[in-house]
Formats: sequence, C-alpha cells, structure tokens
Amino acid sequence: MSSEFIIGLAGQALYTVLKVSAPMLGIGLIVGLLVSIFQATTQIQEQTLAFVPKIIAVFLALLIFGPWILNVMVDFTTQLLGNLSNYIG
Repeated sequence: MSSEFIIGLAGQALYTVLKVSAPMLGIGLIVGLLVSIFQATTQIQEQTLAFVPKIIAVFLALLIFGPWILNVMVDFTTQLLGNLSNYIG
C-alpha cells in the first residue's frame, strides 16, 4: 500500500463522516439557534431549555435520515473492502 492510497482513504473516510453527520449537526444547530433567540427574547435563562429540544431534534433527524445514513455507510464499506482486496496481494 502506498502513502497516496492511505491518504486518499483517510480523506474519503473524513468526507463520509462529515456527510453522514451533517443532517444531525445542521438540525441541532438550527434548533439551538431558535431556542437561543427564544431565550433572549423572553429572558428565560433555564439551562435545560437549551438541551432538551436539541436532543429531540437530533433524534428525529436520526430517524428521518437513518436509511440514507445506512446506505452511505454500506457504500463506503463496500468500496473500502473492494479496494483493500486489490492491494493485499
């Protein structure tokens, strides 16, 4: 295995991780921003008010995007194992 192959593989892995985590992170960010705006306008400084809606939103995003995430991970794993068999021998 060459160093170019390893670097390319690491790049593909990072890209896959970013692509898979983007829906949950984006929805969590939007919900957190909305809750922060709500807290600022109403002057409610309750700490748990910021976490509970974000956790629920991330779980809902995971349920909605779960099949797509699974397909992306299976495709990456299939490609990874296929490429490794070419370089082992």
